[in-house]
Amino acid sequence: MIGMDFCRGRRIVLAVLLLAGFAAVMGRLVQLQVLQAAELSVRADRQHQKAVTVEGNRGSIYDRRGKVLAMNMEVPSVFGMPASLDNPSGVARDLARVLHVRADEIEKKLRQERSFVWIARKVDPEQGRRLERLSLDGIGTVMEGRRFYPKGPLLSHVMGFAGMDGQGLEGIERRYDPYLRGEKRQIVLQRDALGRTVFPKGLTEQGPSAGHSVTLTIDEVIQYIAEKELDDAVSASQAKGGIVIVMEPKTGAVLAMAMAPRFDPNAMRGLSADRWRNRVVTDAYEPGSTLKIFLAAAALEERAMKPNSTIYAENGKMTIAGTVIHDHEKAKWITFTQAIQRSSNVAAAKTAMVLGEDRLFRYLKAFGFGERTEIDLPGEATGLVKEPREWGRRTLASIAMGQEIGVTALQLATAVSAVANGGWLMRPYVVSDVRDGHGQVVAQVTPQVRRRPITAETAQTLNTILEGVVTAGTGSKAAVAGYRVAGKTGTAQKIDPATGAYSSALSVASFAGYVPAEDPRLTIIAIIDEPQGEAWGGTVAAPVFRRVAEQALTYLGVSSQEPMKLALAAHTGIGAGIGPEIRPEIRPEIRMVP
Repeated sequence: MIGMDFCRGRRIVLAVLLLAGFAAVMGRLVQLQVLQAAELSVRADRQHQKAVTVEGNRGSIYDRRGKVLAMNMEVPSVFGMPASLDNPSGVARDLARVLHVRADEIEKKLRQERSFVWIARKVDPEQGRRLERLSLDGIGTVMEGRRFYPKGPLLSHVMGFAGMDGQGLEGIERRYDPYLRGEKRQIVLQRDALGRTVFPKGLTEQGPSAGHSVTLTIDEVIQYIAEKELDDAVSASQAKGGIVIVMEPKTGAVLAMAMAPRFDPNAMRGLSADRWRNRVVTDAYEPGSTLKIFLAAAALEERAMKPNSTIYAENGKMTIAGTVIHDHEKAKWITFTQAIQRSSNVAAAKTAMVLGEDRLFRYLKAFGFGERTEIDLPGEATGLVKEPREWGRRTLASIAMGQEIGVTALQLATAVSAVANGGWLMRPYVVSDVRDGHGQVVAQVTPQVRRRPITAETAQTLNTILEGVVTAGTGSKAAVAGYRVAGKTGTAQKIDPATGAYSSALSVASFAGYVPAEDPRLTIIAIIDEPQGEAWGGTVAAPVFRRVAEQALTYLGVSSQEPMKLALAAHTGIGAGIGPEIRPEIRPEIRMVP
């Protein structure tokens, strides 16, 4: 009896213990599955999943004829998942042999207490294939877009470049970055039970949308011509550098913008900002005698001078404010036309005195000096045109010769184009349109008139004078066989940084003009910085103008017998923040008045 009671008691105790254990298990299950479900799910996701932001391909950039100037290439980026690595040191050594990165740097990343780390972004495709063959646990790759410039250094200063994260950092890449950048999207990387990386199904098909494409006004062929001729001239004259701009004077569209020395945007490592800076828009310089074009425009418009007005040139030497102004060609009485064609500094100074400070200043501003041209490129400088109240005793004469004033090469090209365009000053631009992935135009740039500093009659009179610069003056080496050329030479002394005075050895040689003179198709500016030896604008820069013009006119099919007419586009652009359109038929005539 006692034994039976003992057995019954043992069974009761066992049953109670079983019930208690079952209750504990059930309680724990309730705690895990109900009360802590959300928290544990997040912790599990953190251990097995990682959200990575992937950006769609950056939009391509084309020249005006559809030639690709910038594009994206799909290349692998390498990542690691440190939590799944058993031997970080060994994995780091294997990666170092493929990626050509120090093993200790990779190992440091792999030992971080993180679920995901980037090891190398946008590596060469061959490196990605080698990594796949290694099949390292905890190491994976994801495809990203890397910017590629198939033309290398061609147009590099205008194109600029994009950074590792796909953000435009300079040039067109920076200015139009909001259009070019692809859509951003997060993808979730996972590991299976064996620690291998698993990507979401259909990742390629569901990838983020690419950015818009941008079409430039630049013509690849004319750009190549400009760069080649500029490089040859810089090399031949042992110059520091140079600039060539080719523009449509009647629209403001830039066909070429060349600088020397160039750089390759595909190989940016180690390059300084000074190398990739677009000096056409960022740097101001004293233009020298090319500024006499606008002195002459003001004098003719104000009727302060006529083409046959006579000026006493002081036999090539005149004292102003205790300083002596020299002419390279001695003369006594000359006409105003001869003064411009021979580039007389004495006659220019006397013309400026007749005009007076206020009127000369007003015309310089009207032609766009001292203000931005509003071109669609970043970093544009305003140049330097001081207010008359800040002028010294010699400033009026100095400005007449192109000193004591700072202009950008783009300002000069735009102002010369105004003379070629019958007095209309246009806004320069380098992008013609922006299109989405379906080829639909989302933004378009059309020619825009800024103002009219001189009348058509004055422009025509000045055109005749500037033709004489080439046929009978200092610009004879700019002559293009079969075409009438108008332009002006310039040779400007540079300031010696050591002395703060004008240097007898450092100068800027230039030629600014347009062709054909009777119906201009091209404005061409050639500037050679610090040429050695014979450094006159007429001997160093004018031949560059000629060689670029000869080839560009032939390429464009411009007949020397029957000049083609070029009309301003009048179609409506889609704004998208680029700027309003001013139609040619409603452009106002703005004349300078005393």
